[in-house]
Amino acid sequence: MTELSVNVDHVATLRQARGGTEPDPIEAAILALDAGASGITVHLREDRRHIQDHDVTRLRALRRGVMNLEMALTDEMVGVALEVKPERATLVPEKRQELTTEGGLDLERHGDRIREGCARLQRAGIEVSLFLDPDPATIEKAPATGATIVEIHTGAYANAKGGAVDRELQRIRAAAQELTRLGIAPHAGHGLSVANIRPLLRLHPFGELAIGHSIVSRAVLVGMKRAVREMLDAINSP
Repeated sequence: MTELSVNVDHVATLRQARGGTEPDPIEAAILALDAGASGITVHLREDRRHIQDHDVTRLRALRRGVMNLEMALTDEMVGVALEVKPERATLVPEKRQELTTEGGLDLERHGDRIREGCARLQRAGIEVSLFLDPDPATIEKAPATGATIVEIHTGAYANAKGGAVDRELQRIRAAAQELTRLGIAPHAGHGLSVANIRPLLRLHPFGELAIGHSIVSRAVLVGMKRAVREMLDAINSP
């Protein structure tokens, strides 16, 4: 069964646009969990453009579902994770100028550092996931990091047109199958929506999908509970 982790970052984006307290991403998280989500994802960026430190603390206090803290591998963010102790930390690359995470980690350049970071987090009882592109050369390096989960970056698939759609799906399937062979749980996320998740799930039964922007966008019109339930219906449909 494929589970859903709802990313509430862009609820905080809307709040930060005005500088007040509404809408509250933690209230959105509660509604998402009430609607059937198995977990909540938040990305505490170094520039604090949306999620804030107090959001992370309040989300942890809920003790509901799987809290997944997306984070850059910096001393500051590792320190936050070690203090808050979410169930999971997902290591992602981060650039100040990007609007959203644009690609996976570079295990060729940063493999040793990522391995050390994984070990520190795991010693604290935090499960570690890596955000990786579905690139064979990258996937084969994942076991050396010690991470137990890889979230496959599905952005290229989500943005593909025409014949490129099937090519990207095949890349994702090959990555998922190789991760499974290597003993690493494949998850998927980035750019996923009600419109594009079924072809993905027909190729591989991912344990979890991490979806944020499309759910939050829909929630603006119909509410968070309905948006999450629509996504779950799409995930679970034949």
